Amino acid sequence: MGDTRETRLLIIGSGPAGYTAGVYAARAMLNPVLVQGIEPGGQLTTTTEVENWPGDTEVQGPDLMVRMEAHASAMGCEIIADYITRLDLTERPFKAFGDGGTTYLADAVILATGARAKWLGLPSEDKFKGFGVSACATCDGFFYRGQEIVVIGGGNTAVEEALFLTNFASKVTLIHRRDTLRAEKILQDRLAKNPKIETLWFHELDEVLGQDAPPQVEGVRVRDVRTGETKDIPCKGVFVAIGHAPANELVKDVLETHMGGYVVTKPDSTETSIPGVFAAGDLTDHKYRQAVTSAGMGCMAALEAERFLAAEEGQTGLAAQ
Repeated sequence: MGDTRETRLLIIGSGPAGYTAGVYAARAMLNPVLVQGIEPGGQLTTTTEVENWPGDTEVQGPDLMVRMEAHASAMGCEIIADYITRLDLTERPFKAFGDGGTTYLADAVILATGARAKWLGLPSEDKFKGFGVSACATCDGFFYRGQEIVVIGGGNTAVEEALFLTNFASKVTLIHRRDTLRAEKILQDRLAKNPKIETLWFHELDEVLGQDAPPQVEGVRVRDVRTGETKDIPCKGVFVAIGHAPANELVKDVLETHMGGYVVTKPDSTETSIPGVFAAGDLTDHKYRQAVTSAGMGCMAALEAERFLAAEEGQTGLAAQ
């Protein structure tokens, strides 16, 4: 039998939303427990330079997450290296079951499990992640000023990324395995009118090419899906834009979702369809998916959780002051 832990507020997830929620909840004297999950720090731990975090001209993604963790811990948030495998939201206290055997009982829960970029699953793709292979143009496009880059995909995400990247790149090649795009018509029109973008139809990514020391992308090998023939395209960056998937495994059959699985929250709130359960960050955000917006939602979730708990106890609460 594993241990049982009781807490007023359980935070599940350890990206910017989770850690920020931990800071605010701890300052509200809720004694929160934060379970980090399978990837402590979230997507930013796979990012190198971050230049759009307010207050830092440049910071390494992993370093930023270490600082956030330290900040939450210093405020009094208890941070546990565990992974929640199952969540029971049918009654309170809510129950979360950890991979290590611990059962967490909580009066309120903040879900901050994030979202994961969809990848193609190629070994070479994985090899160069963070070294020329990215899934976030707004995060990394700035580093390819004057360079030739490629974008993989054919939906809204791919076309939006390609258009955005023309602000930096000298040329963008959009690679799509069909001869028509799934993107909205207005985006397709913008794509067709942009002189920096070339579309390569009926092709798929076969391999990312580059050097090992230091790791650096030098090109891609693409395959014609009709003939099987391959050819190499020189480039310095590869952006895989085949969409994102919210990490909703714990609640996809329990909470209301939309837009492909993102958790629905009330307008201008982090409240979900179950009272006492709040969601923040990329788990709910299909539009922005930025560290700073996730942190803002983490703040909102902690304040709303504090109000919820205080109302139950007949108290005013710090967040209402």
